Amino acid sequence: MSEYQAFIGQIYKKTGLDLSLYKEVQMKRRLTSLRDKRGYESFQDYFKAINADQQLLQEFLDKVTINVSEFYRNPTRWKVLEDTIFPSFKKQMKKIKIWSAACSTGEEPYTLAIIANQFWDLKDIEIIATDIDPNVLARAKQGIYNERALQEVPIAIKDKYFHQEGATFKVNERLKKAISFKKHNLLADKYPADVNLIVCRNVLIYFTEEAKTKIYHNFNEALDDDGIFFVGSTEQIQS
Repeated sequence: MSEYQAFIGQIYKKTGLDLSLYKEVQMKRRLTSLRDKRGYESFQDYFKAINADQQLLQEFLDKVTINVSEFYRNPTRWKVLEDTIFPSFKKQMKKIKIWSAACSTGEEPYTLAIIANQFWDLKDIEIIATDIDPNVLARAKQGIYNERALQEVPIAIKDKYFHQEGATFKVNERLKKAISFKKHNLLADKYPADVNLIVCRNVLIYFTEEAKTKIYHNFNEALDDDGIFFVGSTEQIQS
């Protein structure tokens, strides 16, 4: 067994995060860089440090669970929801259930709620927003963002759903109530059921083909009969 394989085995025992299901070349490169940056010559020494230092552990988890997000990220994708998917759903259902998987710091589920609110009252919108990293979930629940995160948000939307406090913007409390933030491991935890729309964008590219096949199957089981799985514009699903 290589040192790296032993390391990811130790990480799995400590956190439940199975790094063997991520693409090894990319993940090993990322973690070697982080290890070297912190001054450890081996993964064995790095794990000992992580095991003893909560701050180092959190930094490690932040690096593994890639968190890049903003409101209305890739606007053309949101137009598909606004112009095609949500109008079709509105004809069929009085309420909608959405799962934002790997939601990072919350920009995606809040954007979903804003767009869905054009078609349903907020009380008729249920959004489950999940991520494996409790640190980003805590930030998502706060709903406080800098101006850069809102650079794609139209002025009218910003005025309606956000309150500016100094240099930051806080999400409207009514919008927050439509969203439940929960910790969830796509590779290990039970999936929600009877979901109308699953949004999982630019996350699965980091997993092995074996892991992706398992996740796609679980997503399919989580959707209701007429449900839709919504991915990033550059992602392809192999059948």
